[in-house]
Amino acid sequence: MLPSHLKLTDNPGPFLNLFLQKWSFSKIAVLTDEHTLAYCYPLLKTHLPEHTVITIPSGEEHKNIQTCEKIWQEMTRHALDRHSVLVIVGGGVLGDMGGFCAATYKRGIEFILIPTTLLAMADASIGGKLGIDFMHFKNHIGVFKEPKLTLIYSAFLKTLPKDELRSGFAEVIKHALISNRSLWNELRTNTMDNQSWDVLLRHSAEFKSSVVQQDPTEQGMRKILNAGHTIGHALESFFLKTGNKILHGEAVAAGLVAEAWLSMKRGMLSETELNEVSDYILKVLGKLNIGSENLRTIAGLCSQDKKNKGKRILCVLSEGIGKARWDCEVTEDEIADALAYYRSLQM
Repeated sequence: MLPSHLKLTDNPGPFLNLFLQKWSFSKIAVLTDEHTLAYCYPLLKTHLPEHTVITIPSGEEHKNIQTCEKIWQEMTRHALDRHSVLVIVGGGVLGDMGGFCAATYKRGIEFILIPTTLLAMADASIGGKLGIDFMHFKNHIGVFKEPKLTLIYSAFLKTLPKDELRSGFAEVIKHALISNRSLWNELRTNTMDNQSWDVLLRHSAEFKSSVVQQDPTEQGMRKILNAGHTIGHALESFFLKTGNKILHGEAVAAGLVAEAWLSMKRGMLSETELNEVSDYILKVLGKLNIGSENLRTIAGLCSQDKKNKGKRILCVLSEGIGKARWDCEVTEDEIADALAYYRSLQM
């Protein structure tokens, strides 16, 4: 069952209009990037009351305190008060950063998320995690705060480039791997182009919401949602530092494969299941080009992961497909070996 603030709709404009009328916000600002301004905002524009539009550059490289300053400056320039609302029309980067700006502006104003990418619809817009990157570390600065409304409209997926759709599909795969063996079996029999997005989005939304409701601030079981992310975030940080941009889903996909190998080495996952995971993920999401000389560096970056305790690096490992265990301690040597396994795979 979905929480009351999370809605899947096939008619977002009128729904949003009624919601805004109900709450009578003093001012409305809409945050977009150049892509959502061109392809998604027009669908909503005519249904919105009087409002201001704030547009920032797209991309993970802009998810930083400098961009936040620009957003806060625009919110201040347009005199948004504590009874205003920020409507965020965009993907995971924009939702994380825009929500963070709203949650900290004047000690917090309401915000509405309208995710426009598969990554945001299936994962980033659900659960109240907000934040920005800092010193090249992913989501290093942030807060927990739920939006007033999250409005999911799957037709926005038609506006996405293929790479962005693939990136989001990694999170859909992750949800199946940690929660539902039957869904995984069904999912992996189809190519990405033949998936039933409404069914998968509802599963992701219901599953992640149920986990978040039980553990809103990630003290226990919510940590399973970080499957693939300990190593994935280290990969993102590494490529961000080198100036070679990779998509979040590409990094998570590599992390899922590496963590599946770690699970197999510990006897938690069979070799057959490891091959299932590796083969399907590489077939659908491709493979990152990681030099053998960089494996130790990437493994070292895992020591900065937010889920760690002291000097202990903690991962999510699989207890068979469809179930996961959080807080599994791993070493940098094990991570480097897992990445070496990933490198060895043939496309």
